Amino acid sequence: MRNLSGDREQAAAGHADSAGGGSLGRRSVLGGLAALPVLYGVATAGSGQAAVSGARPGSVPTVTDGLAVGVERRYNAPLLTPGTRLVLPKGIKAASVMDYYHQPHLASAESVWPYVTAANGMRVDASVVPERGAPTRVAVLTGFANGWYDVIHANGRADQVAWDAGTLPVLWIYGEFGATTEAPFINGIYSLALQPLSRNPYSRSTSAR
Repeated sequence: MRNLSGDREQAAAGHADSAGGGSLGRRSVLGGLAALPVLYGVATAGSGQAAVSGARPGSVPTVTDGLAVGVERRYNAPLLTPGTRLVLPKGIKAASVMDYYHQPHLASAESVWPYVTAANGMRVDASVVPERGAPTRVAVLTGFANGWYDVIHANGRADQVAWDAGTLPVLWIYGEFGATTEAPFINGIYSLALQPLSRNPYSRSTSAR
């Protein structure tokens, strides 16, 4: 097995160099919590608090055959703030999901992480949480030799999550930052959710819901 801690440090250091960021600080040992069947563990550095909130029913399509889903982890304000960073392994590809709230379907082409296509059609760096009012970002990520991600908060806390990429090789990412003006998203929901999946449940042309 590859050294996940080393992979994480290299990925985070590369992001910090490109963004002009500083040191990540001390990192805790992965696996601090008891694992669910598809989740190796979660470790939190900097605060000692439990990681995040629960699942959102219907957050990924449910009418597809043979789709296995892992644990959804959701980060909300006030912990989630502009500048929070999502660090992933190298070599990840992103398939953006367009028209997510009505007829969700994949964009015509993949991109190289951290770039995805937001709901307004603009190409954005999805590794950095934006200011309030930014358009929704939804994407399905692939290319995980090892399943892990780190969410690094502005207060110095680092939430580290790992899962079995052999079973769940896909990561679904959903960011709603307050730009959606229809119910139930009026009043500015500010949230980032991530969930491992067994495969990409979306079509390039039709809704999977």
